Amino acid sequence: MPGRSEVFTIEKTLPSERLDTFLRARYPAMSRGAIQRLIEEGHIQVNGRTVKPTHTPHAGDEVRVHWPDARPSEVQPEAMPLDVLFEDETLIVINKPAGLVVHPAAGHEEHTLVNALLHHCAGQLSGVGGVARPGIVHRLDKETSGCLVAAKNDDAHLALSAQFAGRTVQKVYFAIVCGEMARDHGEIRAAIARHPSHRKRMAVSDDRGREALTTYEVLERFDCATVVRAVLHTGRTHQIRVHFQHLGYPLAGDLTYGPRQNRRLEGRLGFAAPRVMLHARELAFTHPRTGRYFHFTAPLPKDFEEYLGALRRLKE
Repeated sequence: MPGRSEVFTIEKTLPSERLDTFLRARYPAMSRGAIQRLIEEGHIQVNGRTVKPTHTPHAGDEVRVHWPDARPSEVQPEAMPLDVLFEDETLIVINKPAGLVVHPAAGHEEHTLVNALLHHCAGQLSGVGGVARPGIVHRLDKETSGCLVAAKNDDAHLALSAQFAGRTVQKVYFAIVCGEMARDHGEIRAAIARHPSHRKRMAVSDDRGREALTTYEVLERFDCATVVRAVLHTGRTHQIRVHFQHLGYPLAGDLTYGPRQNRRLEGRLGFAAPRVMLHARELAFTHPRTGRYFHFTAPLPKDFEEYLGALRRLKE
């Protein structure tokens, strides 16, 4: 069968977890739907047999994953400007602008980062992530700016995914939050799950959530807002937004998780934040081919700097 395969053994029985959820954590570049499709088509087997996505992982289970050759992508290349921080024959690191959707989805089939990468890389992108999101190893929300890496071949894609899953990738964000934080630094250790009633939102949930850890330090204080440097030690959806809301300091511009606090901040400044004020400032990882350790820094975008300037003027 064309493609490539890998085999691993599950080390610990996970009675409350499904196979598709377990594999989603192991291969963060893959969507849950793509993993479910591979299981249902028999490309992922447990102990030599086809199982359902709801299968419970047990210690000692041998899991064989077959990555079929990628089908030609139906996503069309588009000539779009890219701020490239680094590029070689293996990977590309860009400074993603706010407002750019990473990969095509319902309502966003065009003008995405994937469209731009397909044009820029002239088809040299990995297919592990599925035909709808070639090359994408991790993602940033539409309104989040900053460092993002994409793979140009399957080996690089799987190696980078393993680093993200193994939590060896350094991910540092700058954020502006509503209110003056009480502590200069700290950690937020709170499990995150899908919100029980709002399916597009996430929430802290000790009983249903997956482990999530964020550490932070305060960089600059105002009487109505705080600039923080946040380090992601896990990679849950909306993690920084949910964690700082959990502390009572939602991100400036985040009307999903902090509408009341943002109305108060808008009243002080006289205008609203242009977006969720979150920037992926630093990204560091080991190059999958050379073994060299790379560290990238994305400069603060203009809208972030301007909003900071408004806060500083208010403080004068």
